[in-house]
Amino acid sequence: MTASAAALPLHPTAGRPRVDWRIRFGVLSLVWGFSFLLIKVGNEGFAPFQVTLGRLFFGTAVLAVAMAIRRERLPRGARTWMHLTVAAFLLNSLPFSLFAFAGQSIPSTLSGICNATSPLWGMALSLVALSEDRPTRRRVAGLGIGFLGVLTVLGAWQGFSGLDARGTGMALLAALSYPIGWIYVRRTLAGRGHSHLSLTGSQLLLATVQLAVVTPLFTSMPDSVALMPLLAVVALGALGTGFALLLQYELVDEIGPTTAQMVTYFIPVIATAAGVTILGEQLDWNTPVGAVIVLAGAALTQSRAKARAVAPAGAVAAQGGPLPGATAGDDSDDHPRNGGTLTTAAGPPAP
Repeated sequence: MTASAAALPLHPTAGRPRVDWRIRFGVLSLVWGFSFLLIKVGNEGFAPFQVTLGRLFFGTAVLAVAMAIRRERLPRGARTWMHLTVAAFLLNSLPFSLFAFAGQSIPSTLSGICNATSPLWGMALSLVALSEDRPTRRRVAGLGIGFLGVLTVLGAWQGFSGLDARGTGMALLAALSYPIGWIYVRRTLAGRGHSHLSLTGSQLLLATVQLAVVTPLFTSMPDSVALMPLLAVVALGALGTGFALLLQYELVDEIGPTTAQMVTYFIPVIATAAGVTILGEQLDWNTPVGAVIVLAGAALTQSRAKARAVAPAGAVAAQGGPLPGATAGDDSDDHPRNGGTLTTAAGPPAP
């Protein structure tokens, strides 16, 4: 990472990770792809706000341990913490809660596909919010193709019949929240001299506090705690949020953001396979066909005619993933999301 990106390498020693990056890439794809299934299972025993609070708590715990081991310090300055509070809401509290509520009424497969629309929203927003991102024919075409895929998934030609509009709307709003948050972070926290791990850990901590305040106001403790929903929430936080972020750091540091962001295109595939095979969710033909169109459009919006090197500050994306800055040697200035792809324009997932 460049110095201006303030991104500290995960492996300060000269040795390379022992596990091949392709294996870690596959693990990250699986972890994030199963996140929507874990949300669905968690909802069986807990209220959506409780699922989100548990996810944030266990994810923060993992990053806190990592920060302690690496002797990372929390950011300083009231202004930095103010911006992190807003980022925590836009990139964690709001989208995580929306996906949890959406999981009550729509299949996990649909949630995963809605999450994959984040790069499309990001592309559209960036054309307005980020002056350095100029539209190209290819990227505008990708935007149009992507939203055509969304209409295919939703079955627009049959009047959206059988579609839970409320749940689908919340999932799409969650996907929209990521690029909004990413643009905010890029404008307010870039170049402040903090490592991505420090910023992300602090951001998750603030999101946990936000949910800890809100959850008791709208929910009550369940009469009993079932084992499977509890394990699902623990896995969603510890693996799908905390561990996944650390794994993403390693991949970006080793192979660059352009290759690492390709995990986005595997997430809806895995989410769909998990929902159908494990949860027994029904899959109509328009869902996988629309998903392919969405991903094709998202891929076009990420394409660049010429590489440039930029280095914005870190942030947490869609899957709650960090948005590491590209190094000068990367072949693109695109950035991966927490679970999804990011363009320099905007884009946030993870699930």
